[in-house]
Amino acid sequence: MLVRKIPKNHLVVTGSFASRKNGQMDAFESLLEKEYMLLLEFDERVLRFEPQPVTIAVPGIPKGYVPDVLVHYHPDPISGKTPKPLLTEVKHTDDLQRNAQKYAPKFAAAEKFVSERCWEFRITTQIDIRTPRLANLKFLREYRNVEPAKQDSSHLIQIVRENDGISSVNDLLDRLAVADNDRLHWLPVIWHTVVTRRLLFNWDSPIDNDTELYLPEDVV
Repeated sequence: MLVRKIPKNHLVVTGSFASRKNGQMDAFESLLEKEYMLLLEFDERVLRFEPQPVTIAVPGIPKGYVPDVLVHYHPDPISGKTPKPLLTEVKHTDDLQRNAQKYAPKFAAAEKFVSERCWEFRITTQIDIRTPRLANLKFLREYRNVEPAKQDSSHLIQIVRENDGISSVNDLLDRLAVADNDRLHWLPVIWHTVVTRRLLFNWDSPIDNDTELYLPEDVV
């Protein structure tokens, strides 16, 4: 639940992020926050996230301090332990350097706040957010809305299975696309299968037609 309404601002990008994970439109106050939400939306470890989640009392600041996002996690599939909720502030590194004195009491109050609740506090910057994973998500996210025919998806999976559970995008197109126009049909099927994780790849490396896709271990 938002504890602070984000006002319109002509100096920065504000708006709403459509989150299926949260089942609602979530407000963001900068482009960097929106990009961070995209990472959270597709992070399988994340159960849900709350923008503008809490107000923290800070001496000398009447309205207190409202961090950007609170992240809740699923239990770890191996250990069964649930990671601590993460309260985070999303900022550019140059902003942090330029306004270090201004932010210091807020961040100190946040550290005290989370320690009393067994949470964690962290500052998230563009270095953490603007990664190959983000670029991949920006490319793939629209394919989540594609609804390929079941027989097409099944055929695609079967080809990968017959190839020892791994194929590049180009290999699949060579098998599936007889004519150039066929590529226009099959590429959305491939990318939908990837973004819905029926086929896997290294999310932290740039994706292209040479990228190797592979089946989950429980499907091979």
